[in-house]
Amino acid sequence: MTSTQFVPTLAQPRALDTIVWGGLVAGVLDSVDAVVAFGLKGMNPIQVLQFIASGLLGPDSFKGGIATAALGAVLHFFIAFVAAGVYYAASLKLPALHRQATTWGLTFGVVVYFFMNYLVLPLSAVPKGPFSLPLFLNGVIGHAIFVGLPIAWFARRSTHRK
Repeated sequence: MTSTQFVPTLAQPRALDTIVWGGLVAGVLDSVDAVVAFGLKGMNPIQVLQFIASGLLGPDSFKGGIATAALGAVLHFFIAFVAAGVYYAASLKLPALHRQATTWGLTFGVVVYFFMNYLVLPLSAVPKGPFSLPLFLNGVIGHAIFVGLPIAWFARRSTHRK
């Protein structure tokens, strides 16, 4: 009688579900959060999107009307899809990212916030503003819940789909 050793195969996240759906949901939730948070500071939704476009265009983005707001929306969702792609790629090598989606999703969202605000934005043409503790806390918590968590949940969910 021979014995065979059972080695379970680990389900991996699916790229389409994680990147497209995770990125789309994260992009929508993060943009709603930004519109609310910056709306409390007096900015309207068009200005919030123009602020995103100012990363490429600088302060002139606020003079571009709906066109620069549309550019801001495209850039915002591009960034969300890239973040989801990074999470997806990492989860292929580190299965804990999709097995423990809540913990790692929240952590990933915080990492995304710090990466964007302390590496990407300082290298961009975004107009610099004063530090605001409420916006900082909203950014950290918002990215954890509205960016990292949905991406991680879609990664986890996709491991159970055939």
